[in-house]
Amino acid sequence: MAKKKKAARRKKQAAASIGLSPAETRTGVDAAAALIPVVEGDGGAVLGTYRDPFGGTAVLVVSLPIDRVEPTPYQRDPSDAHVKRLMKVIETLQRFLDPIIVVRHDDRYWTPNGNHRLQAMRRLGAKAIVALLVPDAQIAYQILALNTEKAHNLREKSLETIRMARALAGESREPEEAFAFQFEQPSFLTLGAAYESRPRLSGAVYQSVLRRIDEFLDKPLPKSVAERERRARLVLALDDRVTAIVEKLKARGLRSPYLRPFVAARINPIRFSKAASFDFDEVLEKMTAAAGKFNIERVKPEEVTKAAGPPGDED
Repeated sequence: MAKKKKAARRKKQAAASIGLSPAETRTGVDAAAALIPVVEGDGGAVLGTYRDPFGGTAVLVVSLPIDRVEPTPYQRDPSDAHVKRLMKVIETLQRFLDPIIVVRHDDRYWTPNGNHRLQAMRRLGAKAIVALLVPDAQIAYQILALNTEKAHNLREKSLETIRMARALAGESREPEEAFAFQFEQPSFLTLGAAYESRPRLSGAVYQSVLRRIDEFLDKPLPKSVAERERRARLVLALDDRVTAIVEKLKARGLRSPYLRPFVAARINPIRFSKAASFDFDEVLEKMTAAAGKFNIERVKPEEVTKAAGPPGDED
């Protein structure tokens, strides 16, 4: 097996040595000028322009009609509780102080990281919302890196990743591995496809295995999405076996919330392996076969307690 390469150590930068000075951020914004009449034609107002102090790219500060702004179609659904908390804060302060990020898309404005703030302002009856308009529309696909509103749980991140892959597959034939930054982890794609079929899947139980055996594919995106769906079916078939074992253990009187991760750990063939790479199908096949031979009579209550990991419904 190939050995994993050690991550390159980040070179320490001298303080205040990178990017633009404050004065430089207000110069050279011509790249954004073409968008000014477009925003105004959409009923918005350009409040200012600047260059990003780190990368030097142009950004517009805009006020947009709120009915022209919508979330990117592949991101997670908003949390009603989080929207209500934001509404309360905005009402209490009588201020909206956290502009969303937007890109222009088909005469609309997509926000990859501001859906909760957008929904809060809509519910409050606001006419407009302030945003940072980025001329590069591809920034909308950096959603997992940009979304800082509310930490994603595994289900949300996985669903968002597979939705983004489907959206990209409609316009790109590049290989999946070319989008490694956007997708973050290959296991998110496989679990996302699994969550689409089984929303109540306890994905955290399988994530530790999938992180070791899954990899970004060199297939074009449309084909890689199909492969993710196939891999998801293997995970779901394994989950069916694990669920059957858990039900039998419960029938024996075991009621621990750690039953599912306990069973998954017991049938994991690479649990103690130090190998750097594995074959996805081979590992899933071995786990499924081991689940079929699982002897519930040999399980002791104290073993389940000792092996406690993330509960099966944690995510």
